[in-house]
Amino acid sequence: MAETTLHIGRKIARVREIKGIKQEALALELGVSQQTISNLEKSEKIEDEVLEKIAKYLAVTPEAIKNFSDEAVVNYFNNFHDNSSGFNYHCTFNPIDKIVELYNEKVELLERLLQAEKEKNEALRSSKS
Repeated sequence: MAETTLHIGRKIARVREIKGIKQEALALELGVSQQTISNLEKSEKIEDEVLEKIAKYLAVTPEAIKNFSDEAVVNYFNNFHDNSSGFNYHCTFNPIDKIVELYNEKVELLERLLQAEKEKNEALRSSKS
């Protein structure tokens, strides 16, 4: 039997984990206990209606869960670094340099504001004298 039809519960668990969703959150959304979700994830087959509810909460299609494989996920993410696909996702700047640049701009702005405040106070003192 093809992997696309094997152990749907395990596939649900993997999709849920990849999405960073805990069993408790899924249980709350479906109105069941965490233990029920645990049991579902141990099931080789589940009802289509239940699968649809789970898929909706996980923001995927039921088919995505049915066809899920760890290998496909690895291949998907590897394609982000495969230049032959024509899609090159590499940062063109150093993020730390940008943070330092923004910090320096804020320091300069603060210094200008403090200088303007100082000049304003001196002008007020001069006008009172």
